[in-house]
Amino acid sequence: MDRSNKPSAIGVGTSLPQPSLSIQDNVIEASLPTGQSVKVHLYGATVTSWKANGKEQLFVSEKAHLDGSKPIRGGIPLVFPVFGPPPQTHVTSSLPQHGFARNSNWEFLGKSSSEAPGRDGDRTDLTVKLDFGLSHTMLTEEFREAWPYEFGLVYSVTLTKDTLETALQVRNEGKQNFEFQVLMHTYLNVADISDVRVKGLESKTYIDKVLQATSHVETSSALPITQETDRVYQNLDPAVPVVVTSAKDDQPLFSITREALKDVVVWNPWIEKAKGMADFGPDEAYKNMICVEAGSVSGWQTLEAGEAWEGGQSIKSRL
Repeated sequence: MDRSNKPSAIGVGTSLPQPSLSIQDNVIEASLPTGQSVKVHLYGATVTSWKANGKEQLFVSEKAHLDGSKPIRGGIPLVFPVFGPPPQTHVTSSLPQHGFARNSNWEFLGKSSSEAPGRDGDRTDLTVKLDFGLSHTMLTEEFREAWPYEFGLVYSVTLTKDTLETALQVRNEGKQNFEFQVLMHTYLNVADISDVRVKGLESKTYIDKVLQATSHVETSSALPITQETDRVYQNLDPAVPVVVTSAKDDQPLFSITREALKDVVVWNPWIEKAKGMADFGPDEAYKNMICVEAGSVSGWQTLEAGEAWEGGQSIKSRL
């Protein structure tokens, strides 16, 4: 499938080192001359590595299946067209949990590079963008029967010196309207979950899936993770960052802004649930991850025939 709004590469001076790209075993890896890199598996278009500041920023389970046999546990799995177990009375009811995007084979549509002014004003920073596509014709027969709509997805992963950006464009290529949900199920790598606080959620309503999907209002200005946590925070301003900080020094570890994604899921399986997941490991790894997931999952987006929708996130790691 073709890329929509394919960016034209900005002329890059020949004296500047260029981003590098490698494709091996259905894994696309791009690196900037300044050392940052990103790795994306074509299975699920799942980002499984983002290195910045000399460190890995994403968590991937040691027991994750990377052979296309199951959705990848970690990185940034892409949830579409339904979040969680599908409602029994909805058109998505025959789909697996979290839909089919994370367990379908995508195609690599291409790479583009561009320049941006450096922060100190006298140098140029490079950006590399990777585009991936999935359409109804690429789905398995089982998925096409379960969700019989004509659609096209373009997923863009953009690496800059400071950020990782992921954006999804959804196109309705058929004659029927359809409804969908979308979520970027981001697993962030942290040194110690006991030192982590999440800011930017105070006074927001959330659905607590650990407490029988009951509704609550967040009272904490700096949310600690001290037990199994599975909360869907609703109707946030996408432009206001959700910030993961260190309790020790109150310094930001990650800052996440969104576009058209008003919900944020905060998830950590904690001790017992981590032990119960066959593809989560080691058991103690819950201490080294937190999911802060940008999405649109509280209701349904309706996309009319011929229309398109786009949403995304930008993650900045501690500099």
